[in-house]
Amino acid sequence: MYNVNSLPSNSAASVLGCRKEADMNKHNLTILYSRLSVDDDRDGESGSIQNQKMLLETYAERNDLKPYIHASDDGYSGTGWDRPGWQKVVEEIEAGRVKNIVVKNLDRIGRDYLRVGLLMEMLTEKSITLIAVQDGIDTSRGEDDFTPFRAILAEWYARDCSKKIRAIFRAKEQDGKHVSPAVPYGYLRDKEDKQMWVVDEGAAVTVRRIFNMIIDGYGVAQIAKILTEEKVLNPSAHSQTVGGEMNHHYSDPHQWRSTTVATIIERREYLGHTINRKSYTDSYKSKQRKFTSKDEQLVFENTHPAIVSEEVWSNAQRLRRTIRRSPKSDMPPSRLTGLLFCKDCGAKMTYRASAPGHGDHNEFVCSRYRKQSTVYADREGYCTQHYIRVPLVEEAILFTIKTVAKYVLKNEADFIERVRESSVIRQRESVKETRKKITKAEKRQGELIAVVKKLLEANATGRIPDSHFDKMFTEYADEQESLDKNIAEWKKQVADFDNDGTRADKFIELVKSYTEFTELSTQMLNEFIDKVYIHERDKTSRRAPRKLDIYLNFIGNISIPIDESDLVEELSAEELEKLERQRQRANERCRAYRARKKERIAAEKAVAENGKNPNPAA
Repeated sequence: MYNVNSLPSNSAASVLGCRKEADMNKHNLTILYSRLSVDDDRDGESGSIQNQKMLLETYAERNDLKPYIHASDDGYSGTGWDRPGWQKVVEEIEAGRVKNIVVKNLDRIGRDYLRVGLLMEMLTEKSITLIAVQDGIDTSRGEDDFTPFRAILAEWYARDCSKKIRAIFRAKEQDGKHVSPAVPYGYLRDKEDKQMWVVDEGAAVTVRRIFNMIIDGYGVAQIAKILTEEKVLNPSAHSQTVGGEMNHHYSDPHQWRSTTVATIIERREYLGHTINRKSYTDSYKSKQRKFTSKDEQLVFENTHPAIVSEEVWSNAQRLRRTIRRSPKSDMPPSRLTGLLFCKDCGAKMTYRASAPGHGDHNEFVCSRYRKQSTVYADREGYCTQHYIRVPLVEEAILFTIKTVAKYVLKNEADFIERVRESSVIRQRESVKETRKKITKAEKRQGELIAVVKKLLEANATGRIPDSHFDKMFTEYADEQESLDKNIAEWKKQVADFDNDGTRADKFIELVKSYTEFTELSTQMLNEFIDKVYIHERDKTSRRAPRKLDIYLNFIGNISIPIDESDLVEELSAEELEKLERQRQRANERCRAYRARKKERIAAEKAVAENGKNPNPAA
């Protein structure tokens, strides 16, 4: 006899009993199997499981089914067959130790009538008796014709429950409620309202840091390594410390993986949005979840506090998709990768190392560039080199940011108007007129609905003949279509005007976050720059300046008036001294070149006149 009270009180399977007594009779073991559905919400091992065990043990004692052991699954659905307790039963069956299996009802084994039927055939082949106490089933007494129907009814019950649960979930999804079984890292459920998420500041700090590190140019593998080395608790371990709902399965609480970091970066929930219908199953029997596309997902904005801003999240997604490769094994990748594009063909620029003897500056060339040869001579789709050095691009970017930032801080109102210059509506007075047009058109739409309704009634009662009705209805329909088109266009124009102001405000906020800077940091580069187009060099003149089209985030390629006196004032004494040294070295090189040229001309003239070289050492 086995002590039921010694069973553990967790939801995992428990296979207990005196193995010593079982080993004495290995092929006559009775398994008392009990299961409680996952739909029942109970803390710990429920009373229902205990009642099942007591019932089954009483039956085994009365019918002398010894030795016996218990196997149970608390909190597992009958539609799944990977239950830990049932797997233990299968192991005992395959080992050839089982003589009897006793359950309370046949549906405790499972709610799939095909698999239950196959199981019963297998048990018959192995001479194992199946007993369902309350269903009156005992296969040792022969077949029960009603048993298959019981299995079918059990599956129908599971299918009906699944339909109801799915309907409840769909309703919650469409209402914008949280249906995820766990809260993302960085949030906790509100204790007073389980549907509300509140920010878990301890985890939110790490989430913001991960996004900022992506913007700083780190990859997900680098971030995971840094967090692991700094002994930061991973999401599962942190959830366990704060009483969260994540699965607490981990070997090292400080081990971060690249996939974990990548998942955090991609989650739109950190914007304060609820994202429903991200995955689904084809059937209640299937445990394989399929993921939906972004167009099929339900997005409800501003349902909980945001941890990162829209700009930070979007910037991180762009940088996450940028693949940076090193041109050489001993060189780091360029932070400009993914930002530079060819002006002529639009292709991305490729980063490559300097040619031998050309310094260590490194450069970018058009990815469609091919050297002129017989192999590529007749092929289409190739572009010219568009060669440009990395320091030159970075200097131009830093100069642009400095120039625009200084202008913004001094002329904020004028800057906003310059941003709006590209809009269809350029003045606030025009916006007011456009809004009046929208109001008037919407009023006319309401009038047309009433007119058409009366027209239909008059035609139905015979007061207006069909020929007149068709003509009038067509005219009203055309007017309605024209109104719809105009209203949509006017609303877009007003929205664009409003968005221009919003974009300008966001750029001003970004500028003010950098009070003073003399160098181009990676974070500044990724926050300010959207893309840079590289023009081909003007080969007609060696002194022709390189042209770059620099597009800033939020405002694009905006034209800003430059005050040269302001730019000179920005240079420090060290920078001015450096520029003066560069100018002097350039002048010295020019003087030396002219002196050598003068000497060469004099020597050539002397040879021509006297036939002698006045400078034998030359």
